[in-house]
Amino acid sequence: MKTTVKKEIRVRIAPSPTGSAHIGTARTALFNYLFAKKNKGKFVLRIEDTDKERSEQKWTDEILTELRWLGIKWDEGPDIGGKFSPYKQTQRMDIYKKYLEKLLSEKKSYYCFCSEEELESKRQDQLTRGVAPKYDGKCRNLSEKEIQKKISSKEKAVIRFKVADKKIRFLDLIRGMVEFNAGLLGDVVIAKDLGTPLYHFAVVVDDFEMQISHIIRGEEHLSNTPRQILLQEALGFYQPVYAHLPLMLNMDKSKMSKRQGDVAISDYHKNGYLPEALINFMALLGWNPGTEKEIFSLAKLVKEFSIEKVQKAGAIFNVQRLDFINGFYIREKPIEKLTELCIPYLKEAGLLIAGQISENKLEKIIEVSKTRMKKLFDIVELSGFFFVDKVAYDKNLLKWDDMKDGDIKDALLLCDKTLSELKDWEIKKIEWALMGVAGEFNRQKGYPEKNRGFLLWPMRVALSGKQFSPSPFEISDILGREKTLKRIRGAVEKL
Repeated sequence: MKTTVKKEIRVRIAPSPTGSAHIGTARTALFNYLFAKKNKGKFVLRIEDTDKERSEQKWTDEILTELRWLGIKWDEGPDIGGKFSPYKQTQRMDIYKKYLEKLLSEKKSYYCFCSEEELESKRQDQLTRGVAPKYDGKCRNLSEKEIQKKISSKEKAVIRFKVADKKIRFLDLIRGMVEFNAGLLGDVVIAKDLGTPLYHFAVVVDDFEMQISHIIRGEEHLSNTPRQILLQEALGFYQPVYAHLPLMLNMDKSKMSKRQGDVAISDYHKNGYLPEALINFMALLGWNPGTEKEIFSLAKLVKEFSIEKVQKAGAIFNVQRLDFINGFYIREKPIEKLTELCIPYLKEAGLLIAGQISENKLEKIIEVSKTRMKKLFDIVELSGFFFVDKVAYDKNLLKWDDMKDGDIKDALLLCDKTLSELKDWEIKKIEWALMGVAGEFNRQKGYPEKNRGFLLWPMRVALSGKQFSPSPFEISDILGREKTLKRIRGAVEKL
């Protein structure tokens, strides 16, 4: 069977609503979206919910919500409809039944009555003998009379597809020519009964009925392709064009899975990654633009994306790289928008209480904190000291370099005196006043004159309680005169 390239480019993403939407699903959705938009085609969202026991509406809702948050928009789907509705498999059972009956009537599939215990026993026997386990075809040639008798006796059965013993070859847009020996597969179970189709069968029918031209999916589905091509041949369907994306790997090159930390899109959403940063990062997981450029908007990705530039090798999910990209997008945000995005995190941490702080002051806090932010959630740790009455820290943190203990207190007292005498509380004047006395302080104490840390470090720690924070001038400007002096004096008492 030859691959049929349809005139209209139509691609799809078909997640199962059995849990939180995986970051791998998001990447697959993105690559399909980019391919469709680049080629002026259609992107379809289909929900594969035939696993009735594990599928839940809440997971379908989450899939739709998180993909929308990322900015990945579909042209047809369960929420907006389309000419090939419905887009949920549980609403398409009559369609599957029609094709299952066709295969049964043409003797291309059959009822199998082997028990799970019997099948497992045969599997273990094959493994013991060093043979690749596959179904031995026991029920393949049952007579119609035997089949009806077993059905009448209500013997439990499944429907198996007769897999031809031949080589399957197909051209993958990423991997080139791929070949499988179908004879190693054995006859595949395609349905539990006429009303309960399984994945391999339902996906083939849906892709045909929805006129999908290209199937772009993860490498883990590569081994499914020969079974699906054989089903396409048996049903008289065209063969779509395939492209299998590289696996997403942890830093240790193991496959990413739900057992190893945050892999749900919602996890990244909740922790304060920006959708544009996640889109940018995911695009680089397997796709190489051919340049050193790392920052791409979604619109730019559509323009530059090419399936030919997708690599075969596994893509390492480097969180440090994601943090770098996210930090870049955070710094690029207008301060008003960034403040709006940070507010929920501050409220949830109990730091921001209505009416406690002005909008202008809040924006100042976000402005001086954003350079160290890797994700929005970081704002809690980075700026928490602005919202509390007292800051807790080890007094040893007040010491700068090889500073003498007595000099720490003197530095704080000098800062207190200098700021107490300041008439206008404004950041430039705060800086001018403190820098004006720093050199003289160093000369008196015998420290290098240009090393302002001997005066300013103890003050900065007294104000923030942190090793890393904005400058003491910025902190003082935001805290105001009363809080600033109170914290300096509190540090003196601590000593």
